[in-house]
Amino acid sequence: MKITRKIIEIDEELCTGCGECVPDCAEGSLQIIDGKAKLVADKLCDGLGACLGSCPTGALKIVEREADEFDEEAVEEFLAEQKNKTAAPAGGGCPSAQIKTMQPITPCQAANTPTSQEGSALSHWPVQIRLIPPAAPFLENCDLLIAADCTAVSYAGLQKDFIQGRVVMMGCPKFDDQQMYVDRFTELFQTRKLNSVTILIMEVPCCGSMLQIVKKAYSDAGATVPVRQVVVSTQGVLLDDRTW
Repeated sequence: MKITRKIIEIDEELCTGCGECVPDCAEGSLQIIDGKAKLVADKLCDGLGACLGSCPTGALKIVEREADEFDEEAVEEFLAEQKNKTAAPAGGGCPSAQIKTMQPITPCQAANTPTSQEGSALSHWPVQIRLIPPAAPFLENCDLLIAADCTAVSYAGLQKDFIQGRVVMMGCPKFDDQQMYVDRFTELFQTRKLNSVTILIMEVPCCGSMLQIVKKAYSDAGATVPVRQVVVSTQGVLLDDRTW
């Protein structure tokens, strides 16, 4: 049933697709689709505007128009569906998603390979955030690196400076489901003992939402683990390095 009520409106010209509004929408009605914030369905938006303050460009506003009534049951069903859709398998399914713990290649092993390439410091598989369940054994008592995908090709020293000795979870907050990221990190912070967390992101605006996602999950979980945040320029220069 349609009624005249308050609801969110998104100015696509102002929206940069940074995704900072997504974690603030408890109903999951905002998602990044084709690089822009979109309202998934009118009935999923309560019109209260909790997301307004997180938009850096002012692309969001509350308007009054004819829309489907807000439906709390539909919200619960939608959130449950999204959680099930993004749940990563701990075994079976696609071979690329199967959990593996590996020993990083040593310099000696690398010297005896047919190529002159250095060995990888990677200690596990998979590495994508959406494919790693919080119950993965390599997450317990680890130093966790949460890295934006683009850092792998922009920062030349990624293996030596960040992956060495850490468990890495990589992803893109602009094109992946940000609420899934929040849920996954919240569960991880609640259920796994971590020694430290390092967040490695790019200087571009859309990448900043990774930091907001981790901060929200950290707060929701009541975590106390030390966190280091590092920002890399598009030319691979470290611009900011701080702890909190």
